[in-house]
Amino acid sequence: MEPIKRFLRSTIAGPIFAFLAVAAVVALTTPRFLHVQNLSNVSLQVSIVAIVAIGGTLVILTGGIDLSPGATVALVCVSLAHLVRKMGVPLPTAIALVIVLGMVLGLLNGLLSTYGKIPSFIVTLATMNVYRGAAYLITKALTIFSVSPLLEPIFYGRLLGIPMPFYYVVILYGVAALFLRYTVPGRFLYAVGGNESAALLSGIPVNRVKLLAFVLAGLTAAIAGVLETAWLNSGSPAYGQELALGNIAAAVIGGASLAGGSGNMFATLFGALTVAVVQNGLNLHAVQAAWQDITLGVVLVLAVGLDMWRGALGRLLGRLVLRRSLARPEAAPRRPSAPREDGRTNEGLE
Repeated sequence: MEPIKRFLRSTIAGPIFAFLAVAAVVALTTPRFLHVQNLSNVSLQVSIVAIVAIGGTLVILTGGIDLSPGATVALVCVSLAHLVRKMGVPLPTAIALVIVLGMVLGLLNGLLSTYGKIPSFIVTLATMNVYRGAAYLITKALTIFSVSPLLEPIFYGRLLGIPMPFYYVVILYGVAALFLRYTVPGRFLYAVGGNESAALLSGIPVNRVKLLAFVLAGLTAAIAGVLETAWLNSGSPAYGQELALGNIAAAVIGGASLAGGSGNMFATLFGALTVAVVQNGLNLHAVQAAWQDITLGVVLVLAVGLDMWRGALGRLLGRLVLRRSLARPEAAPRRPSAPREDGRTNEGLE
């Protein structure tokens, strides 16, 4: 029983139960959800959201926010397609170049947010538009098709019968979890998000830690951009639009606090799975794209609301439980019997 109690008290229990509840609702409302082909599609779709959510979680741990990964994915996609298709750059070289591009874009976000002292929300809101605008300029608002036949095995290839994106997600989440748990910079991310002033007084290089989080967020967005290009074998400035909120929703549903200093990487993975299942369920029910955006927005508001109100809800629940326990007859204290003239009480004398 003790391992079960420890699991229920862990940060990953809530996201797992949320994922199972959403999956059960979708499975009960549409039998097509459990078809092998559909589950395979979900596993492929969730990989991109999950990988972007790694970087989003790292930024949130420091108390920041990153709205630009969707636009970064779009710019990486069109840059990779332009390099390979239009300029004839070899695919491995082009992939290396766009990975560096993603890290540079993340570095720009970090520099403006940390050393520029501009709130990360404003910075990434601005760069989100800048990066996507640059993607439109590169392609002149057109989609570049048939980038390279060598891209298909990167996304659709299988190893031991398992799709390659599964391995990418497992490896990247494993590395991210080890980084947060066992490295000094990983622990610094929690310290900066938990109490920036205390971290600064403790000698932690706060600005460099925040900068590292944004660079890693750019790296994961670039990896996701390469995978999206391989998935669709094309590059378009319209790609990645759903990732701006999707990665934040995955992190928050996974229990990461927007105040910073609290989060679990594997819990984020289940948050990403929850987002993917919600979107897949809406697609199976043929819900219009506009209503899908509305639904995702509502889910994000609820997730953030639960995060903000978690303490108040816990105290309210504690008071209700205490009040119910005091209201039980057996919990009420016994009143002493009135003393008799000889000094003894009347208890037991009926």
